[in-house]
Amino acid sequence: MKPHSIATINDLPQDEKDAIYRKFIPRVLLEKFSITENFLDPQGRNLLRLECDAETSNVILDLRHEVDAPDPLLYAHLTDTMYDQIHVLLYGVNDPNSPRFDVDRMPDGTPTSFGVFKRNIPAEIEAFKAGLAPGQVRRGLRILRYSIASFEEFVQSLNHDLFFVEPLAYHNAIVFERYGFKYQQGKRLMEQIHRGFQPGGEFFERLDGSSPFREPGMCDSIRCRSWAIHDGILGMPFHDVTMYKRVGEHAGVDTYPDGVW
Repeated sequence: MKPHSIATINDLPQDEKDAIYRKFIPRVLLEKFSITENFLDPQGRNLLRLECDAETSNVILDLRHEVDAPDPLLYAHLTDTMYDQIHVLLYGVNDPNSPRFDVDRMPDGTPTSFGVFKRNIPAEIEAFKAGLAPGQVRRGLRILRYSIASFEEFVQSLNHDLFFVEPLAYHNAIVFERYGFKYQQGKRLMEQIHRGFQPGGEFFERLDGSSPFREPGMCDSIRCRSWAIHDGILGMPFHDVTMYKRVGEHAGVDTYPDGVW
């Protein structure tokens, strides 16, 4: 039978599931870094790692542009929903030629979980000054439209017409809105955030210069709002936001009208 979920793909022979999962890697990424379709470097070493064990409903894909690269070129973690829909838990693309900022680890090497449990404040300040958003260790490659197109083809091949994503930060959610996603949950929170950053709003008033991420005027951009939220301006973590996109459709959701990056 044709696979219809991560779990059913994972139960296939290794070569078959590898071939399926490779399909959602944007071709533009492979072309940009001269990665061949066998995902081997000139010395025959594998650039692609897939964790997709049988009898599980998760897959982790880790693609490097060089075997010894410190960070993935593309990292994706997918799972099944309870109805066998595809749920993207994490998806990131790094520009390996851009400067690295150690927001993901403390000076002693302890992981920060991208600032969720610990924060490397000096690294975050440098990343912020360099134009990065919360959670980014390097600049991205601006290929999201190609990534979404690849995912739509992937979910269609499983006979589905939508897929879910988990925006890990405020800026992710806004960007997904602009690419046609809508909210399964969290839209009310996003609207509350927008109201709170308006003049006189509760978050607007907290932009008091008490930290580098709470300077007055940071209400006026997507990225700066996201840093303020990462800094705790909401009084709680940014969580419980899930979005989805129907194949070939743009939902037209806009919780930050005319917002600039």
